[in-house]
Amino acid sequence: MVAHGERAVIAHDSPSRRLLPKENVDHAVVQALSIGATIICLTLQVQRRKKVVQEHKKGMRLGSINGLRCKQLKLVILAFFMMFLLWKWERGTYYTTEILRPDSLILAHPANSKFVDQHTSSEEDFPNADTLTQSVVKVEQQVSDAPPPMSIASDSADVADEREPPPSGKKDCNYGNGKWVSDNNRPLYSGFGCKQWLSESWACRLTQRTDFAYEKFRWQPEGCEMPEFEASQFLMRMQDKTIAYVGDSLGRQMFQSMMCMVTGGKERLDVEDVGAEYGFFLAPGAKRPDGWAYRFPRTNTTILYHWSSTLCDLEPLDPSDPATSYAMHLDRPPAFLKNNLHRLHVLVLNTGHHWNRGKLRANKWEMYLGGAPNTNRNTAVIWKAKNITIHTVIKWLDTQLPHHPQLKVFYRSISPRHFFNGDWNTGGRCDNTSPLAKGSGISQNHSDDADAEGAVMGTRVKLLDITALSRLRDEGHISRYSIKATQGVQDCLHWCLPGLPDTWNEILAAQL
Repeated sequence: MVAHGERAVIAHDSPSRRLLPKENVDHAVVQALSIGATIICLTLQVQRRKKVVQEHKKGMRLGSINGLRCKQLKLVILAFFMMFLLWKWERGTYYTTEILRPDSLILAHPANSKFVDQHTSSEEDFPNADTLTQSVVKVEQQVSDAPPPMSIASDSADVADEREPPPSGKKDCNYGNGKWVSDNNRPLYSGFGCKQWLSESWACRLTQRTDFAYEKFRWQPEGCEMPEFEASQFLMRMQDKTIAYVGDSLGRQMFQSMMCMVTGGKERLDVEDVGAEYGFFLAPGAKRPDGWAYRFPRTNTTILYHWSSTLCDLEPLDPSDPATSYAMHLDRPPAFLKNNLHRLHVLVLNTGHHWNRGKLRANKWEMYLGGAPNTNRNTAVIWKAKNITIHTVIKWLDTQLPHHPQLKVFYRSISPRHFFNGDWNTGGRCDNTSPLAKGSGISQNHSDDADAEGAVMGTRVKLLDITALSRLRDEGHISRYSIKATQGVQDCLHWCLPGLPDTWNEILAAQL
């Protein structure tokens, strides 16, 4: 029996074609050549002595045979042969005069080997450092045109429809690890439709944009399967339930995405506007209400969004003054959550991009802690104030969850910005139209949003980790194609719809 990994040759003197280890054959050959070299030297010595006698008689001096003595000749021959063996060994082509049968080479390649092309790249240094913890992402890109040895090739011509089987045994899936794969069945709804729910400024099909390759990808988690989203089945699962998105404009994109997904982007006259039940009214002078809520009567499923860009409780300092400033309570959850938590079954929270001095000044928000203005310069640092708020909200929800067993809470990690060569107001751009230019996959044991990951740790609140997988998709932003675009200003924060927020909702649905 040949040991695993050993090369073998066939011994010709064996009628049964017995396989011998190559090292033994090489040793025998070396010994044979050594004996041969000795015989040659002895023959040369005999001839030399005869010549010595003849030359001595003639009084002549004998020179060395070609400048080499017998001992030196043996060493030269052996050295030459050893170099020849090493060269042949490196090439792996040491043959006997008989061709080996294919079945004798079965040990030449170890079983279950995989050919994987891995690339590691550093993430770009985005200008919004206060809102996004930068990290190095290991990008893993699978080689699609070379199946591993000993494997059976798929008969399917459409690689995009291949799905990895779920691992045996039950365990939580890390939906943040995986790869983007091409899928001709995407998008889940038409970018020309869904006008009932989708803001014009985010419907890139209605703009002058001409490239839409970004719509044809889906996220495949690593080591587990994410079920295909099916609208009617999802609504049946959510029967008599309320799904709430609470956060900033990226949260509103996720809300509109879900409305388009469950309706297939088609007009639904049976869907009821129930915003009044949650206090969503258009205030005098406001551009939009503080939220929207819609109910699907057939399954009694409600999907709503409430605007709370910082997740702080906002309180007018002078309710009688329309131009009043607001107390932004870092240590108080939004009043909407306190008043409506008992009515919710799925809650998705997010914050991040409004945490900067410009936004606070423009909205007249003043930091408060303990019911009083925050005079502590240390906690007034933007990123520290944001973390106080995130931890406060998540800890409060963690204490409330035992009293609301029907409720599942998710904190969505931050959506990455992709401004290159500047920020939103200094000429920053996101012109790339080539999907996955930085790689197609993520494999890491941490979240790119360290603040969010740390806040949910040890709580019943789950992290909806979308940061790293979204960072690979810089071509999916609205870019310069916004309907309300300003000259020289690109939107490299919000996403085209259909687009990335659909994937966020698919990951959410897979965990419900």
